[in-house]
Amino acid sequence: EREALGFQRHYHVTDPFIRRLGLEAELQGHSGCVNCLEWNEKGDLLASGSDDQHTIVWDPLHHKKLLSMHTGHTANIFSVKFLPHSGDRILITGAADSKVHVHDLTVKETIHMFGDHTNRVKRIATAPMWPNTFWSAAEDGLIRQYDLRESSKRSEVLIDLTEYCGQLVEAKCLTVNPQDNNYLAVGASGPFVRLYDIRMIHNHRKSMKQSPSAGVHTFCDRQKPLPDGAAQYYVAGHLPVKLPDYNNRLRVLVATYVTFSPDGTELLVNMGGEQVYLFDLTYKQRPYTFLLPKKCHAAGEVQNGKTSTNGVSNGLHLHSNGFRLPEGRAPASPQVELPPYLEQLKQQANEAFACQLWTQAIQLYSKAVQRAPNNAMLYGNRAAAYMKRKWDGDHYDALRDCLKAIALNPCHLKAHFRLARCLFELKYVAEALECLDDFKGKFPEQAHSSACDALDRDINAALFSKSENAEEKKGGGPIRLRATGRKDSISEDEMVLRERSYDYKFRYCGHCNTTTDIKEANFFGSNAQYIVSGSDDGSFFIWEKETTNLVRVLQGDESIVNCLQPHPSYCFLATSGIDPVVRLWNPRPESETLNGRVVVDMEGASQANQRRMNADPLEVMLLNMGYRITGLTSGGAGGSDDEDSSEGQVQCRPS
Repeated sequence: EREALGFQRHYHVTDPFIRRLGLEAELQGHSGCVNCLEWNEKGDLLASGSDDQHTIVWDPLHHKKLLSMHTGHTANIFSVKFLPHSGDRILITGAADSKVHVHDLTVKETIHMFGDHTNRVKRIATAPMWPNTFWSAAEDGLIRQYDLRESSKRSEVLIDLTEYCGQLVEAKCLTVNPQDNNYLAVGASGPFVRLYDIRMIHNHRKSMKQSPSAGVHTFCDRQKPLPDGAAQYYVAGHLPVKLPDYNNRLRVLVATYVTFSPDGTELLVNMGGEQVYLFDLTYKQRPYTFLLPKKCHAAGEVQNGKTSTNGVSNGLHLHSNGFRLPEGRAPASPQVELPPYLEQLKQQANEAFACQLWTQAIQLYSKAVQRAPNNAMLYGNRAAAYMKRKWDGDHYDALRDCLKAIALNPCHLKAHFRLARCLFELKYVAEALECLDDFKGKFPEQAHSSACDALDRDINAALFSKSENAEEKKGGGPIRLRATGRKDSISEDEMVLRERSYDYKFRYCGHCNTTTDIKEANFFGSNAQYIVSGSDDGSFFIWEKETTNLVRVLQGDESIVNCLQPHPSYCFLATSGIDPVVRLWNPRPESETLNGRVVVDMEGASQANQRRMNADPLEVMLLNMGYRITGLTSGGAGGSDDEDSSEGQVQCRPS
């Protein structure tokens, strides 16, 4: 019986099932938007919370409503959770009325009401190891912890983000690591995602209370709200640099959902205003851009274009005078020949590139990279496709690919040049100039090519303009996003934590997340083989985790899909959004030939979403109202449209 269960859970989500995924049923019973969904541990119950202030418990396998109750909230419900080890009897809800309520489903009564937050409660988190404990994240910037065994039935502040980021910071989401319940991930305003050690925080506070000198402070002895080592930040390496530009365009970055993989080794983040990112918690890497101060890099640490700091791969090396690649022209590394089937895959990608089908080329190169991770040419070619597509984050992914290509083959000419172009596009103008100078020294025969001359002109024009951003990067120090007002000032502790952030492993593109701040992204499958996310276009998107390739898009709502909760042991997905219904999805019978919910043109849907994310907020509002905006460009968004068109062979064609 155990083997049968193990087999079922191992294979419950497979590629053929994903290709046949379709709508099974619509559960009707709410009268407002359905903002949250939650399976119980067995997977035979599904709870939902809505703008109608009701929670409903469903039997999803038989499409039946088992229980409906008014929660006592006076505003929209944003989170619903079963309390572990309660026999599915206790349900917790958090809502826009700033309240957290605890309900006994057997008697349909609200048994505890907590009103400690001062702004909207966006998420509740629970943990099996802490059976009577749960946590809440709210827009007052606080993470609170609740213990239902305490006689006072009050909550305590576990983390106060306002002490780090000022009074305007808002906590939006949180989750507990399923394998080690001591770790809590928090998403909030801005691009940084925070991982906390709960046990370390509690131990620190106990020791502070027991210390005889507690409460006695001098000007030099400042009490830290969190002990050193209790917090680790994660961020997509290019986003801190993009913040000023996004702010100027009223484009808000905020983590709308965080979740751990089933084995607890990966953290998935749906970044509002941007893309979905996966962070590897085991094999961490520093951002490839210049978040780190120069003093963190010692001159002797460079090998093949990679910098190592405490065993953490970085990829860019900063001497005291700026950017440097490995000295001298290294002997050519023998290029590993691809097996015939991968050579054919590469040729298909090259053909897609020649036809300007950038996304198709990227996906084909990604398939090949997964099977041949040590082939420099594949990384170099994929970088070229990223640079041509120019979606949000593409130049940063291209930079990462260039560095991988150079590490594998230090004589990869095109990767060296593309690296200089990526640095320029990422607004690291002085570093781009140094990189280009290094390129000319290593490859003198290319020093006066049309591509080199064009990039040289672009760089010199940017340096001459002395833009504010270029001057900041030219300084070479860490990016410090200190605000001028006291309400949103950033503490020194916060800046240190930001400068120590780790970068992402994978990025998933195609959806749009700008309109709501509760949009989820989740792992799908017991081995987390797939990634699913809602979108502002009413669809939900499914990607292969390892290749990051988009494999399925389904229409899940008339307006916006916010929630996606996979069943714990079946290929079964529950979704909800603006429509007052819960939709259930599973693999449809092979006899069913028509699936009206499938979005066939996945590439077109993805491009439209990139344009939507980069559109003026007024245009987005009009789009949501059904108006067609003709002023939006039809090309790829998220990057400059004026990248040099006169580039020569050094960059233009894949190898």
